[in-house]
Amino acid sequence: MTELSQVKIGFALTGSFCTFERAFIQAEALKQTGAEIIPIMSFNASSIDTRFGSAKDHIERLESICNNKVIRTIEEAEPFGPKKMADIIVVCPCTGNTCAKLAMSITDSPVTMAVKSHIRNGNPVVIALASNDSLAGSMKNLGLLMNMKNYYFVPFYQDDYTGKPTSAICDFTRVQETIEAALNKKQLQPILC
Repeated sequence: MTELSQVKIGFALTGSFCTFERAFIQAEALKQTGAEIIPIMSFNASSIDTRFGSAKDHIERLESICNNKVIRTIEEAEPFGPKKMADIIVVCPCTGNTCAKLAMSITDSPVTMAVKSHIRNGNPVVIALASNDSLAGSMKNLGLLMNMKNYYFVPFYQDDYTGKPTSAICDFTRVQETIEAALNKKQLQPILC
């Protein structure tokens, strides 16, 4: 087990709004380890109000948990690599849209910029998947990421195989142990729950 008390963790939220509560719980748990948490939000995550809460409330809650201001622009995210701002980044939740962008090296949001800048130093990135089309259109991008160096996945499963047969979501309770494994350059197994 890796000690996280001196670890700097970039904690990035993308627009899987229905899973934000589970992501916040994981951010709180990571903060309890003594890790420094640097919050990042995609443009959509930081600007869209939904039935799961307002963008303003989500920003305030994440800043309160992390005791750091949320990075919300590409310009703020760019220094992750050059300034070595984090030891690891976890994208929690990570949408299929963001997985596609990461797989294709598209840098058009604070989250994708932070990851691109961070991974250039050979540092690990953890993907906490939450997507309704994980086992459909997004599957090829997951396969690409799984075969790219320095990407690690929180184990995931079909969350509603009868109602949403192509949907998959990570086991949020395993975020911390996935981070610990990734810091040791290991993929937590089994990857499919």
